[in-house]
Amino acid sequence: MKRLREILPNTVSRVVGNTDREIKDIVLDSRRVGVDSMFIAMPGTRVDGHEFISVAIHAGAGAIVCQHLPEQIEDHVTYIQVENVPQTLGYINQKFFDNPSRKTNLVGVTGTNGKTTIATLLYQLFTRLGYKAGLISTIEIRVGDRQQEASHTTPDNITLNRLLAVMVEEGCDYVFMEVSSHALEQQRVAGLHYAGAVFTNLTHDHLDYHGTFQAYLNAKKKLFDVLDKQAFALINIDDKHGTVMVQNTKAKVLTYSLLRPADIKGKIIQNSIEGLQLQINRQNVFTRLTGRYNASNLLAVYGSAIELGQGAEEVLTAISALHPAKGRFEVVIDPALGKTAVVDYAHTPDALEKVLQAMREVRQPGGKIITVVGCGGNRDKAKRPVMAKVSALLSDQIVLTSDNPRDEEPDAILADMWAGLDEGDQQGAFRITDRHEAIRIAWQLAKAGDIVLIAGKGHETYQEIKGKRYPFDDKAEIQALISQA
Repeated sequence: MKRLREILPNTVSRVVGNTDREIKDIVLDSRRVGVDSMFIAMPGTRVDGHEFISVAIHAGAGAIVCQHLPEQIEDHVTYIQVENVPQTLGYINQKFFDNPSRKTNLVGVTGTNGKTTIATLLYQLFTRLGYKAGLISTIEIRVGDRQQEASHTTPDNITLNRLLAVMVEEGCDYVFMEVSSHALEQQRVAGLHYAGAVFTNLTHDHLDYHGTFQAYLNAKKKLFDVLDKQAFALINIDDKHGTVMVQNTKAKVLTYSLLRPADIKGKIIQNSIEGLQLQINRQNVFTRLTGRYNASNLLAVYGSAIELGQGAEEVLTAISALHPAKGRFEVVIDPALGKTAVVDYAHTPDALEKVLQAMREVRQPGGKIITVVGCGGNRDKAKRPVMAKVSALLSDQIVLTSDNPRDEEPDAILADMWAGLDEGDQQGAFRITDRHEAIRIAWQLAKAGDIVLIAGKGHETYQEIKGKRYPFDDKAEIQALISQA
């Protein structure tokens, strides 16, 4: 609980009413307003919070933050008019929750692919090093050993600060967080203070939201623009956009690479389905992660840990015990039949290409790759034919199927994917709408030494169809098929 005058920033345009009043909570949803809440009238593309100001007041809101004042002013309510509600909310939350991001070492990870893996591995690593750590990711939120399900890659600003305050209260020395382009564009992370930030890569994704690739890039870059000179900015210079990210940063810039000289230089010694043997800055380490892209992710993990003050030897020892994030190149082996399944979240052309390349590098001589892949509904349509083509180019057999069709017809999504295949690709491809049946057919096609990739959903345990979520778990599907054999 805070006094309203204590949490107002200097950027307020106008205040109507009394600022010497108590604020018990800050809310975005008018349905959650209680007595003495501050209601944030958040502008939005679908819903504008200004339309619910009267509802919030009726529910007991004592203060309203808005970009334009309502026609009817209630005497018992305080109105705070600002130019930019999302940005102002970030600074209000910092004060209301006592600046939690400044009381822990918060590291943000952004990029198209690798965010979940890097954030999760950093959480695992610092836990192994004996610290209490927090994790905010697509898959889960962790406060020390306690776990809760995540609903967004990056939560809203109020939820974020509340989470960070809990993490600080429970003694988390470090917090590792995925930072999505949507969150940066919508200023969900406004006002946060970072000890460091990591850039992984930038490829075709989310153009349904951002409109252009340049706008997508600019959104990602915002994370590095707000870093102060005490922070570090660790970038992947194997991606041509890495240096663009840090053009305007005040932070200490560091680089990692598998291909060229860098502050954190990696070399793959051996790559197999069991894991990677790597050389990082001339020191060898074995890890249970597979594939070139995971070698790159591990460089980011190592570099971040070193910048956060950890010793190289201790970090390498901890890296050797790390395991993949749920739904990220999760390997399921059928020992009786000698065939393997890989469950992976790859849902962009670049991610799919990286996973398939990794599988080609580790498959047995003569072993085939069979790929089950779909694309989500109500999302970027331009990548659908590309996803299908990438699958065809790098697999021996492909099965196109449903992902999360959401409000679209699954067959229409499959038609978009099918259009990316030439006549030769189509002749050898399957198009099976039912994902359960598609996985069964792919597994049935596989022989000893083959690898079946089930791509697109990874950690998700549901299919979203027409506004409802139905239970569906790719890994559980494969495990059931193995147990039935």
